This record gives sequence, C-alpha cells and structure tokens, in this order.
Amino acid sequence: MSLRPPSHLAGASAEAAFDALGHEILAEKAAALGRAGQRVEKTLARLRENGGDEHRPQLLRDAAEAVHGYFIQRELCGLRKHDAVIREYNIPKAVLARLGAK
Repeated sequence: MSLRPPSHLAGASAEAAFDALGHEILAEKAAALGRAGQRVEKTLARLRENGGDEHRPQLLRDAAEAVHGYFIQRELCGLRKHDAVIREYNIPKAVLARLGAK
C-alpha cells in the first residue's frame, strides 16, 4: 500500500509536511516513554517503601502493570532489549515474575 499526500501538499512542501509529521510522531513516542518511565519509578518506590505490609500484592500488581507498559512503549520505540533497564530501575524479580520472566 502506498501513501500519497493530499493534492494541496504536492511537490517539495509535501516532503516537508511528512518530515514534520514524522518528527511529531517521534517526539510523542519519546514523551510517552518518559511518562511510562516516571510511572515505573513511582510504583517501584511505593513498593520499596510499603512492600512489607498487607498492601504488597496490590503494589506488586501496580508495579508489574507499570513495567509492562514501559516495556511495550520501549518496543514501540524500537528498543527490544530490556536487560539494561531492569538493572537501571532495579526491578525486583517478584515484579518480573508477574510478567512471565524467569
């Protein structure tokens, strides 16, 4: 399937318009990745601070959901390997186990 610009954008301006759109998409992907990373940091901090009490199962669920979303957003950005981020965020094995990791 080929993609054609609208007729009013024909010529050199069409290329500039698509480049601007591509730039906008990349910027939104990066912003979404940043927001997902912040969510991971917050949920992991809550887990570390309150992980020993009766709220632990819910905190683990919240952290696993945030990490899962972050991994998906990374993959949408073309970043397929998560080993470095797991170390960087110090993601507990209990959270990774909820994602199916061994």
